[in-house]
This record gives sequence, structure tokens and C-alpha cells, in this order.
Amino acid sequence: MAKIGVQAMMLKGKVSELGAYDTLARIADIGYHAVEVSQIPMDEANVAEMARARAELGIEFGALSTALDAGPEGSADALTSEFDKIVADAKVLGATNLRIGMLPLALLESLDQVLDFCRRSDEQALRLAEHGISLYYHNHHIEFMKFDGRSLLDIINETAPNMRLELDVHWVQRGGNDPVRTLRKYADRADLVHLKDYRIGAIAPEAFKALADGDRSAFMKAFSEVVQFAEVGEGTLDFRAIVEQSVANGVKYMFVEQDQLYGRDVFDALKTSYDNLVDLGFADLF
Repeated sequence: MAKIGVQAMMLKGKVSELGAYDTLARIADIGYHAVEVSQIPMDEANVAEMARARAELGIEFGALSTALDAGPEGSADALTSEFDKIVADAKVLGATNLRIGMLPLALLESLDQVLDFCRRSDEQALRLAEHGISLYYHNHHIEFMKFDGRSLLDIINETAPNMRLELDVHWVQRGGNDPVRTLRKYADRADLVHLKDYRIGAIAPEAFKALADGDRSAFMKAFSEVVQFAEVGEGTLDFRAIVEQSVANGVKYMFVEQDQLYGRDVFDALKTSYDNLVDLGFADLF
């Protein structure tokens, strides 16, 4: 049965402040009992505290994050250079899913580079499958750009048949697609989902002052940047339909995520998303 959890990228500041165990205890108090780990160093201390949270709090590690190749210091462990460590961490935490958050942006320059990324990722997916671990690719809006009439997401899906998909409904919407129809389209491949709302924010007062002063370009910049990330249920997406379609697809996990909080405390934001999902009738998915 599908389970709703938290994308722990949101919690990286709290992990630095409180430690991994106490941070996970706070989300368990809200009502979440599953996480996807991202942007949190997988060092010995953090992994040990996560393992403790699994044993004592019943936290499930629905997915861990990885990269194909080594990146800047502090980025996710890379499959091509740290494969054994990644598998070992997954075993300690009982995680059977790994996800790549995005392909390196420089690869978007040409289709050949994208295809090479896909083929090499597919090879790693086959290696991971030997250890009982599935590899996923997480979309943003850019995956709906097209090469020769085909979306980047379709190219990834077709060229890396052993890598599954993690669909982020906010980024699907921002990419000009309907989240429910997209979930339905990729039902056989997308069994991890990010629950993130899509909000149109107010234009800042400074932009109107710029307009009054004749600086139309400054106003239009603000006008074009009103799209915001929002707590689930606080934006424009139909989360009843999104969650129901995800459950119908047989997804494993849905992770609440909000890339920017606009001054709110992360625990307060997660509580809002939790309450709104419970109000929609999904309490049994926590």
C-alpha cells in the first residue's frame, strides 16, 4: 500500500541544527513515518542516527539519493565511484529505492550527451537490481523540453528501460503538463511521487513602484516569477485526484516536498501539508 512521507531535502537545515535522529523524531510527531533522504550528508554519524530512527521510531527510508558521476563536494554519493558504499548504506537503512535528482545541467546542450547519460544510468540500474535496489529518475520542468519532437522525459524513459521514474507533480505542472494525466501516462514506470503544490503568488509592492517609475522590465521580471512552491493543499493542484491516481497506479511512496518555504518554519509547513492531506481523507496513507 502507498505511503506518504517527507522529502528530507526540506530538513537539511534541521539535521545540521538538531541532528538526524531528533529531526526525524519531530516529523514522526507530526505524523510522517517515511522519508526520502536528499541533500543530507551520508556520513557515518548521520547514517547511524537514521538507523536509530528506523529502529526506535519506525521511520521507513523510502528512498535515498544518488548521482551517476561525482559532482561538487557535498553532493550525493555517485554510483560510478561509490557504488559499494551506496549499497551498504541502503542495506543499513532498509532502503530498496535510489533516485537521481536530475541529470547534470551541462548535458542538456546536446541529445548525444543526454543519451549517454541514459545508457550509463541504465547500466547502473542493472547493477543495483542485483542487490534488490531499484533506480529512479526524478523530473523537473526541463524534462518536458523536446529533442526532435520527443520530450526529454520520454527519451529518458525509452533509453533507460531499467531505470524507473519519480514524478514531481509541481514540476510536471510547471512544465506545462497535467499531473494526473502524466501519472496515468507513466503508470507502469513511476511508483515514486513528489507531492508539492503550485501557487501563484502576489506581485511584490516594489515591482509596482518600478512600474510607476517607468521600469517596465523590472516589473515584467516580477510578473513572470510569481509561480511559487506551496504546502500541499495551499496552491492550485487537485491533490485528491493526484493521490487517488497515484494509489490506483500502485505507487510505493509519495513524498511531501517544498523547495522554498518563504519564511515559514519547515515543521509548520509540513504540518500544514499533513493536515490538508488528512482533511482530504488520506490519513490511512501515513
